[in-house]
Amino acid sequence: MVANNFKRPDFNLLITLDVLLAEGSVARAARRLRLSPSAMSRALARLRETTGDPLLVRAGRGLVPTPRALELRERVSRLVQDGKSVLRPAEKLDLKRLVRTFTLRTSEGFIENFGPSLIARIGREAPGVRLNFEQKPDKDSAALRDGLVDMETGVVGKSAAPEVRARALFRDRFIGVVCKGHPLSKGKVTTGRYIAAGHIRVARRGQERNPVDEALGEAGLERNVITSVGGYSTALALARASDLIATVPERHTGILRAGMHSFTLPVPVPEITVSLMWHPRFDGDEAHRWLRGCLLEACAKGR
Repeated sequence: MVANNFKRPDFNLLITLDVLLAEGSVARAARRLRLSPSAMSRALARLRETTGDPLLVRAGRGLVPTPRALELRERVSRLVQDGKSVLRPAEKLDLKRLVRTFTLRTSEGFIENFGPSLIARIGREAPGVRLNFEQKPDKDSAALRDGLVDMETGVVGKSAAPEVRARALFRDRFIGVVCKGHPLSKGKVTTGRYIAAGHIRVARRGQERNPVDEALGEAGLERNVITSVGGYSTALALARASDLIATVPERHTGILRAGMHSFTLPVPVPEITVSLMWHPRFDGDEAHRWLRGCLLEACAKGR
């Protein structure tokens, strides 16, 4: 068996080396570090042993750095400064000077409804911040875990990673939407009228049923699905130009439904909770926390 001769480095020696190379004197370095000259001399001996170089050699009455010491001086100074920066408490967030780009992954409808007020607020408070919106094709939280996106919105699914943080933005309910002048825009929408009409199903790739189909199935009913699309804005655009019904979340699609007729579903469908999700690595990030607050407030308006 080969013995393990690895010795954990003493990083305190970096501070000592930084001061010694800056002062070029054991006595001055000792005063600066508030050590006795003998303690400083012992520290220099340890440094010589660790680096395998004398570092400071006598020249007349003083000491001069070796070529190795000159090579290390800037690197050591940088390392010590970086270390101090890491251990220093975070500076107070200055939004006016903040320069940063955030990526938000979200589904169709969210951007159109909440994006304008969110972007306007960011522009007022932090003009150096840019917000990139990215489409959310699935519920896989790998993008959050891998740091490809800063946060995302949606319904927290079973596939979400257990470490992902979530904060509810708003509750939403499904409603039916048809074009202006559609037969269902007049009179009571009964279950029979609803399921008999032509429907647009909104479903992710590989998904054959959504919460509306599940609710109808529990009541022993099935709607007449004519076509399936991947997002709410597509479903509403299609319903606007046809006699088909789009069944969509109410708050999520407010602006997208302008000029159309909306109605309460005749069959109860469970409400959904739209949440904001992020990775715990950003819990203590002040800028990230500020943006989360902006999103929460943007979604709270108009409740």
